Amino acid sequence: QVQLVESGGGLVQAGGSLRLSCAASGRTFSTMGWFRQAPGKEREFVATISWSNTYYADSVKGRFTISRDNAKNTVYLQMNSLKPEDTAVYFCAARSYGVSRVYTEFDDYEYWGQGTQVTVSS
Repeated sequence: QVQLVESGGGLVQAGGSLRLSCAASGRTFSTMGWFRQAPGKEREFVATISWSNTYYADSVKGRFTISRDNAKNTVYLQMNSLKPEDTAVYFCAARSYGVSRVYTEFDDYEYWGQGTQVTVSS
């Protein structure tokens, strides 16, 4: 059974940092990503990693870093210089096949975690 379990969310002041983790079990994945959803808004792409290749949304580029530890089957999202507009529920997502392009759409991913809340106060 495939499971994705996020952790590391919380409350932080603007300018602060948080590191999210997503531990996968049940299989390995070629591509993993992070999405977020703020209240009243659609879920949006944040970052993705296919083995060692990474891609970011413009809104987080230069502030967030996605990485993975294949031995632990875990993906991380290091978030620095956080802004109030980064406040959202952050979801981990995984795709089991294909690395031929950058995967930034909701439907590109087969598996999802339950989400972790990130709140940035001003």
